[in-house]
Amino acid sequence: MNRTGHAHIATITAIAALSISASAQQRASDLGSILMQTPAVRAAVDFARTDEMRTIEDQIRICEVEAPPFQEAKRGELYATMLRETGLKNVRTDAEGNVIAERPGAGARPNVVLSAHLDTVFPRGTNVKVRRSGYVLRGPGIGDDCRGLADVLAVARALNKAGVTTPGTITFVGTVGEEGLGDLRGVKRLFNETLKDRIDRFISIDGEGLGVTHIAIGSARFRVTFKGPGGHSFGSFGVVNPVHALGRAMAKIADFQVPNSPRTTFNVGRIGGGTSVNAIASDAWMEVDLRSGDMTSLRALEKQFRQAVNDAVAQENTRWNSSALTVTIETVGMRPPGRLSSAAPIVQTAISVSRALSLPLSFSEGSTDANLPLSLGIPAVTIDAGGRGSGAHTENETYDATDAWKGTQRALLLTVALAQP
Repeated sequence: MNRTGHAHIATITAIAALSISASAQQRASDLGSILMQTPAVRAAVDFARTDEMRTIEDQIRICEVEAPPFQEAKRGELYATMLRETGLKNVRTDAEGNVIAERPGAGARPNVVLSAHLDTVFPRGTNVKVRRSGYVLRGPGIGDDCRGLADVLAVARALNKAGVTTPGTITFVGTVGEEGLGDLRGVKRLFNETLKDRIDRFISIDGEGLGVTHIAIGSARFRVTFKGPGGHSFGSFGVVNPVHALGRAMAKIADFQVPNSPRTTFNVGRIGGGTSVNAIASDAWMEVDLRSGDMTSLRALEKQFRQAVNDAVAQENTRWNSSALTVTIETVGMRPPGRLSSAAPIVQTAISVSRALSLPLSFSEGSTDANLPLSLGIPAVTIDAGGRGSGAHTENETYDATDAWKGTQRALLLTVALAQP
């Protein structure tokens, strides 16, 4: 992760059946408290707290299986097994590697997806052993997103334990490709092929705390490669130099002026090239990340970036009276932006759920799996998993699971609330 009510109430079974209904448009702000009046839902919420030690165990179990970028299969296999252990139906893995399971409702629709991502930013060979001291857990990916994955399992387990039924179906998903150059490949496959036209509402669990993300920050990512003839640093002096061109381009990018609102950012994240200190490089490259919550601003920044690169090439060629230096700009990632008003039913439902559980609430913007559905006009939010964390995307990532069950309870109640017609 990268950060900075609907229709009728579910039919809830206790001994026979208890049903309460309310219009989502009219009563989204009351949905959480209404659901908490039903015995089965309250029992499920209570179970999520008492089941917290199992959730922590799941979190550790998941995290101690590597899931490098584009190599999530081993963790995916474990996750499929764990989903089956909760009693979910139709557990399978799609062509992209997403792990999917279902909890059928009275009908197929609405279908609400509850998801977390399987992948991490860490390469194969990273030490993924989790160190534990009481409720404090340390290990790469322990919060982002092993806790989210554990919460997805905990929600399924609590719903089944309490015998909660819903009018709509709940689909539980572990996605691939959320991090780095994964470019949301998992959620893109989910919406464009695997569950195309079958997702009505979408929840991603990602990050620690109790925030709600309803503004999706879009990003455009590029790999820029400069090429020239190369040569000896002394004998071939005067030959165009790709590293110098790279430096010219970076200096121009560093001087970009961008709007504060909508917040728009740029970053040269990685550079490389050359063979020796005494050789004129034959190639040099950089990876660039551009972001904004507004597509118009993002496109304007991309245009400025491309112009800066082309100007750098022209200047290096002119400096040495040459045309030998060339450049290619490869798009390696494109995350669409999107946003919901705070008045949107799904956001109001998230607020009502938090209030019903007496939880604090904050709103934020970020880049998550929810970007894709938001860009398609499908109601979606990303919710934090509870707890407290630090050091995300480092091998010393820390997650304090003290009271993290509050995040699990919210995920459960929000999922039930959105599984309404």
